[in-house]
Amino acid sequence: MLQASLLVISSSTLIFLIGRVLYSLIKIGSRLLSLNTGDGSVNQFFEQVFAPRLVLIIIVVTLAILDLGSWVVFRLGLNVSWYSLLELPLTLGFTISLGWLLSRLFQGYFESYILKAATKDSEKVDSEFLVLGKFFANFAIVVILIVVFAQTHNLNIFGVLASLGIGGIAIAFSAQKVLEQLLGGVVIYVDRPFDINDYIGLPDGTYGRVESIGLRSTKIRISGKGTLAIVPNNTIIQSTVENFTGAKKVMALLNLNFTRVISDEEQALIRQVVIDTTQDISGLDGRRTDVVFRVDAELKRTQTQITFFILGSGDTSMNIRRQLLSIANQNLTNKLKTYGIEFDIETPTIYVDSPITI
Repeated sequence: MLQASLLVISSSTLIFLIGRVLYSLIKIGSRLLSLNTGDGSVNQFFEQVFAPRLVLIIIVVTLAILDLGSWVVFRLGLNVSWYSLLELPLTLGFTISLGWLLSRLFQGYFESYILKAATKDSEKVDSEFLVLGKFFANFAIVVILIVVFAQTHNLNIFGVLASLGIGGIAIAFSAQKVLEQLLGGVVIYVDRPFDINDYIGLPDGTYGRVESIGLRSTKIRISGKGTLAIVPNNTIIQSTVENFTGAKKVMALLNLNFTRVISDEEQALIRQVVIDTTQDISGLDGRRTDVVFRVDAELKRTQTQITFFILGSGDTSMNIRRQLLSIANQNLTNKLKTYGIEFDIETPTIYVDSPITI
């Protein structure tokens, strides 16, 4: 038993080292390929997408080698009867870690490339579609891995789904109202029009703080009265819900210090560049974008403060729009430099929560 434990530990260590070596070889290969192409895009892609997930990549490679090695030794070689007890947790662990790795790799690609490509598109960028695309990509990864795992282990997942579908038809007719409320809860959970502790208003005059969101109903503490309103979820999803808490507005401040005094013509050019580089960002209130110039007579240079107002309906949406604005600020910096206007950024972009008028 002790020898077997030592064998497993030494084998796992060896496989971990093999995974580390394979990662290093891939990294070297990407650099050589970048040298051959001459643009460095392959190495940049590797550093931005793969390098931050080094440990996870090594874990996936280690589990893959363990899974394959156990199949060769214990199934093909020794053909032991207890192989299935070893194979199931190994394959399951490999599948879960592979899914997590693919999800993290897509997140790195999404943040490093898709967001930048979205800001370069001539059409207006809708951050909600970006969030939805990110969700469906992760959903597709999960579904594909589940189907592959089921097929390799002789699990008829399609038969199970078909059986559930036939039984679901009979249940739907007998409990239609309850199912409508349950599906309404699922829609609220997925769409997230409001969260717990948000203040919302309904068309019938109901206004208060959301205390809980259940599968069948949502409980709202009525403002002023203190009473508790229990509203069916199917009623909520079919109504116009006014979310007062979720209406987020953030003021972003970007400070630029120019190396000289900027003329009136250059100030007009800078204002136009600011508008051109940020007008395609969805959720950015372009009408309130403000560019203020101030001349420092002592240092004989111009200081500029650019104010943006970002509107959003949730933390995820606001984070996406902040990232889009950050990329747009980089494009703004590069474009001003092409006009020969030299400056330095005093501090990173400052974000300040701004109140919503109700």
